[in-house]
Amino acid sequence: MNLKLHKPLCVFDLETTGVQVSRDRIVEISILKVYPDASRESRTWRVNPEMFIPKESTEVHGITDDDVKDSPKFREIAGKIIDMISGCDLGGFNSNRFDVPLLAEELLRAGVDFDLTKFKLVDAQTIFHKMEPRNLTAAYQFYCRKSLENAHSAEADVLATFEVLDAQIGHYPDLPKDIAGLSEFSSHHKFADLAGFIAFDKDEKEIFTFGKYKGQRVKDVFQKDLGYYGWIQNADFPLYTKKVLTGIQLRSKF
Repeated sequence: MNLKLHKPLCVFDLETTGVQVSRDRIVEISILKVYPDASRESRTWRVNPEMFIPKESTEVHGITDDDVKDSPKFREIAGKIIDMISGCDLGGFNSNRFDVPLLAEELLRAGVDFDLTKFKLVDAQTIFHKMEPRNLTAAYQFYCRKSLENAHSAEADVLATFEVLDAQIGHYPDLPKDIAGLSEFSSHHKFADLAGFIAFDKDEKEIFTFGKYKGQRVKDVFQKDLGYYGWIQNADFPLYTKKVLTGIQLRSKF
């Protein structure tokens, strides 16, 4: 194994009802947990999303409403997922932009206080796009010299993602081998939330990236216009974004 792990790395993949982080739901999640000694364990769950799976989504991953009608609801397996990923770093393919934000939404919706600051995030797609702009199937062929069978099956995708990530370390001598270095390398921009609504300025202070207060510090906005905080909490923003803003709002009082 080329990766140098100081604690377990959980590589995961989601199949979902769609691509709207604040609205769509998980229908399948697969987690591959890799330990520093290179031993592994994996779990895959089908999930009843409590909503219809659009035809367009089924055409991508092949999962129908009938396939998951008797599966557990996400809140029923949330504890098992947290048990598996606690104390680990997280990896995936396009995970920083999609899988991690959507998983956070589901966990918060289930009443689990998911805290992003406790995890290092490594996105094999970002590394791939910086080095060889392609998709997972091409990445698997390029780095592993294998054809990806059953693409868009969460279990097949998550195994391929780990193999690609590990092969990337061997392929590029200058690429960091530890999770902290890979996390930094695979980040596009630094955001306080997961969806990119809150960024940092040059002084590492949270700023809005949207709306009438775009570019202004969140703390300053809340001190002069607390109604803006209330509007966001009642609007269709991701739960994790609301959680981060609540923390900033509480700090703004002092």
